[in-house]
Amino acid sequence: MSAFKPIRGMRDFLPEEARLMRFIEGKARETASLYGYKEIITPVVESYELVAAKAGEEVRLRMYAFEDLGGRKVALRPEFTASVARLVATTLRNEPKPLRLFCVGSLYRYDEPQKGRFREFWQSNFELMGSDKPEADAEILLLTNRLMKSVGLKNITFKVGHVGVLRGVLSREKLAEEVQNQIMQRMDKKLYEEALKIVQNAGASERGVRTLQSLIGLKGEDTVKVLEEMKRTVKDYAEAAEAVENLGEILGLVAQAGEKLDITVDAGFARGLEYYTGMIFEVYVPELDIALAGGGRYNRLVELFGGEPTPAVGVAHGIDRIMLALQEQKAKVNLKETQPVIVIPVSGNLNAEALKIAEMLRAENVPVELEVMRRKVSKALEDADRKGASHVVIVGEKELKEGAVVLKDMQKKEQTTVKIGELAKTLKTQIS
Repeated sequence: MSAFKPIRGMRDFLPEEARLMRFIEGKARETASLYGYKEIITPVVESYELVAAKAGEEVRLRMYAFEDLGGRKVALRPEFTASVARLVATTLRNEPKPLRLFCVGSLYRYDEPQKGRFREFWQSNFELMGSDKPEADAEILLLTNRLMKSVGLKNITFKVGHVGVLRGVLSREKLAEEVQNQIMQRMDKKLYEEALKIVQNAGASERGVRTLQSLIGLKGEDTVKVLEEMKRTVKDYAEAAEAVENLGEILGLVAQAGEKLDITVDAGFARGLEYYTGMIFEVYVPELDIALAGGGRYNRLVELFGGEPTPAVGVAHGIDRIMLALQEQKAKVNLKETQPVIVIPVSGNLNAEALKIAEMLRAENVPVELEVMRRKVSKALEDADRKGASHVVIVGEKELKEGAVVLKDMQKKEQTTVKIGELAKTLKTQIS
């Protein structure tokens, strides 16, 4: 028999990890409800045209795309935003703005598997659609900070930039959008030399090349200082200067919100997705060199899908990456799980009685594992001990005649006889 393994880039989560993943997902849901985001569920399979439209070259090349049996070209979603924008352009087009939408689930990209990068990965996604005001961008940064803190991560840092600054310079230099996208792709991968070469070859002025070169080197934690430096660098480019202004307003609001965010402004920062138009950001912890979350403003996507012009800003949080970061930080995550009570019949002819008692306890919300291997009581007790069960219920002939069972406290190594009618209540008191 051949030993089957998961497909490359896919993995199994064992109970311990699955619990940690669900814990993080639960925190994402709590964050959604704290900020008024409503959950939507979108399909894993979307039309190729939709997800490829503004994904960017890098993502397009890495999509799981195929023809379905009806001959349609489809793809597994590589991210959530396109699906949400599709909904807002169609079914939700007449809903009052702003729309705050939340979704969570698995995504697929044919990446080279490495630490923290898999072909199937999980994200929680928050989109705020309908406002182009800096308050909206600030909200996305703040809710991301709150989620990261609520799961128990330490030393998180935000890397923040603004696509409008770079695009403002490139557009003024009359570089076509296609060329701009190629430049942004290189900058996203930190291939700055290549990026500048494309700028030169596309016929940008000497001043344009110099301006971009200066922006690439510009970053720091003193946000006010970096923003002033950026303003000086792009003073001849009106659109870019406006973008710096906008970034300043967003960061000003965040600073006044009373939450201390650790922010580095990086003027040469670009992200791979082509739909961004404004502020962009990523979140890191010192233990990992991959982003735990990323997002930004995209004002033209809904329109591209046939909707009304709808400014929007959003973020995706990598649930499995956050899990990895928590493991790297050896964080103490309180995953309290009630161990089931184990119900053991003393002999085969009591199986039906044991089953009935187990169901009665479950009806009272007591988790129960029933002994289904027909093992001897001593063997079953050993097993219960190994599993760390707190209590065992032993169903025996003698006690049943009295309408009772034996309740054994595995920690204290004590046992008492308890009436079946009182069992649920007794267990609840002892467990809590």
